[in-house]
Amino acid sequence: MIRFTNVHKSFGDNVILNGLNIHVPKGETMVLVGGSGTGKSVSLKHMIGLLAPDEGEVLIDGENISTARGKQLESILDKFGVLFQSGALLQWKTVFDNIALPLLEKTDLSDDEIREKVMDALDLVNLDGAENKFPSEISGGMNKRAALARAIITKPQILLYDEPTSGLDPVMSRHVDGMIKDMQEKLGVTSVVITHDLHSAFSIADKVTMLFEGQSVESSHPEEFIKSEHPFVKEFIKSQFETGKVQELKL
Repeated sequence: MIRFTNVHKSFGDNVILNGLNIHVPKGETMVLVGGSGTGKSVSLKHMIGLLAPDEGEVLIDGENISTARGKQLESILDKFGVLFQSGALLQWKTVFDNIALPLLEKTDLSDDEIREKVMDALDLVNLDGAENKFPSEISGGMNKRAALARAIITKPQILLYDEPTSGLDPVMSRHVDGMIKDMQEKLGVTSVVITHDLHSAFSIADKVTMLFEGQSVESSHPEEFIKSEHPFVKEFIKSQFETGKVQELKL
């Protein structure tokens, strides 16, 4: 579904992606982990055409998004829903109006049809009853769910999550993890999640991919990932778990 082949990207002398190769099969969830500046967000921007590689190619369902233009590019982008780190809800609009925005911009649906789809999306993310509230009137976790409802309202094939648990407490973070798994199970979407949180990564991923110096140094199922002998993978795991506790995780 998503494939990076020998992708290079630099900004001046700063090399961000250095021959990156990753593959996300249809219907699977890949979690990208790694330290700051290793290329996670830059990779995400390549997936939706905000950046183009200096070398290599990025294929979305077999189509090169970097060279697509016009109707072809629009068709590729229609496959995506994005949950931004901040949620990116418009503070002067209600939850209902935020979720309805993509339908108003991209479809000719009637008001009744839009209301039905918005209410279905709210139900899917367990946010019934919040439609008339403003973002400032609901919790951080509810804001994330509202933003997810907006991301799925057009029935995308691919969902991208940029640090979905950032700024949330551990309990709410686990709720968001459950929400991501629900979306994969209920909608059959392909998902890419950027996170620093290995607890979250191990909970939701079919494959965990660690980026280091612009390359994928490990890409495997969580059970294999925690056994990696790569020194930077081992250091990253050790930084988040007490010694001897990793193997006790229920993966």
